[in-house]
Amino acid sequence: MKRILLPLLSLVLAACSGSGRYADLDAFIAEKRSSPSGTIAPIPALKAYRAFTYTASGLRSPFTKPVDVKEIARLEASSSVKPDMSREREYLESFSIDSLKMVGTVKLNNVLWALIKAPDGAVHRVRERNYIGRNHGKIIDVGGNHVSVVEIVSTGGEGWVERPRSLELSSGK
Repeated sequence: MKRILLPLLSLVLAACSGSGRYADLDAFIAEKRSSPSGTIAPIPALKAYRAFTYTASGLRSPFTKPVDVKEIARLEASSSVKPDMSREREYLESFSIDSLKMVGTVKLNNVLWALIKAPDGAVHRVRERNYIGRNHGKIIDVGGNHVSVVEIVSTGGEGWVERPRSLELSSGK
């Protein structure tokens, strides 16, 4: 048995040490090691980031029907509504009314408060006579599952009109 294993083992070792099989690879590696090393090009300078400010968030949504010009003229002629520009603005007036969500109600001292979630994730308490939305929206009614708001919007000219809006109780999303 030893006579068979010893020649077989030497044959396997001799097959693995064959230096002639990779002569071209050894020559390539030797050539690359002998050539002078180069320099690495510097990293290109990055362009400064320029922030983009989205300014169309306060405009009419392109998915809502525009008000008819004749209707605006009729409403403008019959309306003497104007927003109180001297009034101090409330925090929720910095958000579009479409971005606000009603998430619940709470009753404190016999006053029903609506819980409104702002786009920043914070939940705020509001009640009748508070203002929300960018269009001077005054809360006129707080119900168990809705908040009724009357906005004062510009007609595009010198006039202003009232527009009713409402927030429905959100399903928790």
